[in-house]
Amino acid sequence: MKVFYTPKMVADSASFSPSAAKPKLVVESWLSHGFAIDVIEPRPVTPEQLYRAHNGNYVDGVLSCRLANGFGNRSQAVADSLIYTSGAMLEAAKAAMLTGGLACAPVSGFHHACWSKGGGFCTFNGLMVTALDLLESGAAKTIGILDCDQHYGNGTDDIINHLGEESRIVHFTTGKSHFEPVAFLKTFAERFRNLYAACDVLLYQAGADPHINDPLGGWMTTAQLHERDRIVFETARAMKLPMAWNLAGGYQRDANGHIGAVLEIHDNTMRAGLQQTNRTIAAIEQPY
Repeated sequence: MKVFYTPKMVADSASFSPSAAKPKLVVESWLSHGFAIDVIEPRPVTPEQLYRAHNGNYVDGVLSCRLANGFGNRSQAVADSLIYTSGAMLEAAKAAMLTGGLACAPVSGFHHACWSKGGGFCTFNGLMVTALDLLESGAAKTIGILDCDQHYGNGTDDIINHLGEESRIVHFTTGKSHFEPVAFLKTFAERFRNLYAACDVLLYQAGADPHINDPLGGWMTTAQLHERDRIVFETARAMKLPMAWNLAGGYQRDANGHIGAVLEIHDNTMRAGLQQTNRTIAAIEQPY
């Protein structure tokens, strides 16, 4: 599977969220497991591509550190990373459409970013930057966004509504109304098929923060999250729906501040994705 990663997308956000530093840790974990991934450096997006999804003054203010980013500070390192996180999402979507399969952007920090402001550890909405670029270029006519982060993707809805793109972007965010997990998983495949049947590509946020032990989550077990991902990847493959996926949220830390529990969930998502590809892994470890 193609994974669009560069150290340039990594930053120390000096915040509660590990998201800005997570890409490096996740890719290192995947490589240590011997997963069949091809790591590719993404091209950064341009300010003009960001302007499609955001107010230009907001974009310029964040990139120049005149305005605060989604972490609430004016870090130059964070500002410099942002064109690569959105770039990775766009490159993954293009790669998925080219092959008709899966590609990954190991990034977070998108769905709370609104048209003219950030928040909730999100600065620029790479989901919408990607969707609007694909629509503008004619690469796709209808884009699906499946947001399985713990929290409501308010920023995505804000941008869709601001631009009047409801007919071309199909957005479902589980954080808008939480579900009982057993019932949710039982009907998830059917819901998925009904939502995205007309889409040309799907952008999937495979959040780790719905985990029952997450300080900002709390409704699914490790096994249930793995089943969620299996359903998503398996159903998309059956529908021949190209998909680009990312990491979204995850906030568990151990006593030493390490995010091993979050990395385990992201490892399981990669396992589920690889099991739906034609690539062979010498041994896919059982996640639980």
